Amino acid sequence: MKFAIACGGTGGHLFPGLAVAEVLRAKGHEVLLFVSEKEIDNRALHNAPDIARETLPSIGLPPLFSPAVFSFAGRLRASYAKCLDVYRKFAPDAVLGMGGFTSIAPLAAAWRRKIPAFLHDSNAIPGKANRLGARFCRNVLLGFEECARHFAGRHVMVTGTPIRSELTAPALSKSESRSRLGLDPGRTTLLVMGGSQGAAGINSLMAQAAVHLSSGSCQIVHLAGPRDEQRVRGAYEAAGITNLVMPFCDRMGEVYAAADAVVSRSGAASLGEISWFGLPSVLVPYPHAAEDHQRLNAEIFVRAGAAKILAENGATGDSLGALLASLIGSAVALESMAAAAKALAPRDAAGRVAAVLMDVKK
Repeated sequence: MKFAIACGGTGGHLFPGLAVAEVLRAKGHEVLLFVSEKEIDNRALHNAPDIARETLPSIGLPPLFSPAVFSFAGRLRASYAKCLDVYRKFAPDAVLGMGGFTSIAPLAAAWRRKIPAFLHDSNAIPGKANRLGARFCRNVLLGFEECARHFAGRHVMVTGTPIRSELTAPALSKSESRSRLGLDPGRTTLLVMGGSQGAAGINSLMAQAAVHLSSGSCQIVHLAGPRDEQRVRGAYEAAGITNLVMPFCDRMGEVYAAADAVVSRSGAASLGEISWFGLPSVLVPYPHAAEDHQRLNAEIFVRAGAAKILAENGATGDSLGALLASLIGSAVALESMAAAAKALAPRDAAGRVAAVLMDVKK
């Protein structure tokens, strides 16, 4: 069979889409990816050169009365026309949109060509693009049960958020992962990340919180993004903290396996991975996320006892530092939160999504 997956624009859309593509290809099917023109897409696909892809010029929806609306409309029309042309040549049996505005044109074109289309929404609440995209779809697949009420009248199925195979492969031990990363194999390790581009707010808070973590009780792996890498590393070194600060990481399996706890944004893809590895977390939702979906995502983990939440607005280095010192210092809390986190992740989300696509001819 042949499948098209629209998954570009952010790591949160791209990596789950790649995970589904891996499952389909492993079963002998042909997959074509629709991605965006962003650098994150090129970088993330560097390790998957054999997967066919088409680049679409779609961009996110600007404010309604912004002059950028005209550029958005033009790019959307161009993307739609390109998808129709691709479908005439590739003839997919089904189309999957992983969310965001890169999915709109592929889903609308599939509807026009009478190709079965499916949407996956990983968040606790859908954004504008997914509310629109669902109109063109046979089924809506969900990362969280809490999202189902926003798709009233649609056929929904909770699959979880797909996780790429490089992460779901049997993990290394903590000590071996730390050794490979050049860290102390026996020391408690904190992972700090902010999504595929880093998070300036988390970077600043962690730089200020460093003095609270300078007792030598932990070491830190921090994915800071390219702009803050040197500033964050300097703050840790000034505090005497063993650290590994990187702008971007393509060894996430080792990084997750090395960690005892994580500080993170609460995008759905990151939460899926945090849950898979059973990591206690301090979640700092991105305050400007559409529909405030990162806060709603984080609250699911908090209610389950898997995470603590810290609002970026009003947070200080002191408040984050005190929270982390308390968490890292309690083996009982870490163990309880780890078990709760692991229980939140369906074990085969990518396989579940792939199975829905493969069933279209039945």
